[in-house]
Amino acid sequence: MSPFDEAELIAANQAFYTAFERRDYAVMEALWSRSAPVACIHPGWDALFSRETVLESWRAILGASRTPTVRCSRARAFVFGDAAYVVCTESIGGADLVATNVFVREDGTWRLVHHQAGPVAHRIDEDEDDDLPPSGMLN
Repeated sequence: MSPFDEAELIAANQAFYTAFERRDYAVMEALWSRSAPVACIHPGWDALFSRETVLESWRAILGASRTPTVRCSRARAFVFGDAAYVVCTESIGGADLVATNVFVREDGTWRLVHHQAGPVAHRIDEDEDDDLPPSGMLN
C-alpha cells in the first residue's frame, strides 16, 4: 500500500463522516458506488442490500430531526489493489461503536460498497494497544 493510496482512502472515509455530520445527502449519495453491489448494516438494523435501499436509509437518517453527531477516530486503512477497507471508532454521545467501511476504486475515486457499525464492550481508551482484544477477552 502506498502512502498516497492510504491518504486517499482515509480522506474518503473522513468525507463519509463529514457528510454524516453535516447531514449532506448529496455528498453521501456521491460517496457510494454506482457499479459495485453495496450493503449497509446500521447499528441495530438488519442488513440492507442495493444502492437504492442503502441510500434511502441514509436519506431517512440524515433527514431526521435528531440525527446524532458522530466523530470518527482511530481510522486504520488497508488497501488491496482496487479494494480497501477502513476500521475505525465512531463516538456517538458518550458511546463508542466499531465500524468497518469497505471501498472500491471506481473511476479513480474510492467509493463505499459497505458500512457496518456496532457497539463495543467497553469505552475505548486512546492509549490501548490496537492489536490486543480488551482485557477479559483473551481467555
